[in-house]
Amino acid sequence: MMTVDEVMELAPVIPVLVVDRVEDALPIARALVAGGLRALEVTLRTPAALDVMREMAQVEGAVVGAGTVVNLRQLDAALEAGARFIVSPGLTSGLGKDVIASGVPYLPGVATAGDIMRGMDLGLSRFKFFPAATSGGLPALKALAAPFFEARFCPTGGIGAANAAEWLAQPFVKCVGGSWVVPAGPVDQAKIEAAARAACALRPA
Repeated sequence: MMTVDEVMELAPVIPVLVVDRVEDALPIARALVAGGLRALEVTLRTPAALDVMREMAQVEGAVVGAGTVVNLRQLDAALEAGARFIVSPGLTSGLGKDVIASGVPYLPGVATAGDIMRGMDLGLSRFKFFPAATSGGLPALKALAAPFFEARFCPTGGIGAANAAEWLAQPFVKCVGGSWVVPAGPVDQAKIEAAARAACALRPA
């Protein structure tokens, strides 16, 4: 099993995927992996999500995780579908303990000092800063990262190709999450692969 750091270090961007059709899963995953993005967060926002995860997991090099996990029922379903990491929009002690007990890498959502302290009480130090843009943006995360200097973050929410590099330049940011790499609409593998390559190039030297 991978560690949460290993998942976060696979690429500078974790694409946040909302996939409505199972038949789109393989072409999307193949294009992302070909472009260098291997950690794929499939959000549990569509009825097809669990089947999409199963399909994407067949793509060599793909590390498929579940996003928008908010309770034990969803956690169990995601793990049964082969999720290799778990992302949640927030952090509760109940869900946090359940994910930790499963042993799977976990990125819980945090937006405040209290959220981070709750996570650290559970032994966690890697977090999704969400929703990043509307939670104060980079100034807020800089302020939070100072007292919680052991913590590292994956900011998500309001981050795109135009501003991702600014976030990634911060020492406390290991990666960012974003949906811009796979836009809504018909799947264009060439465009997705090109966007993935551009996302990979955002990592600072």
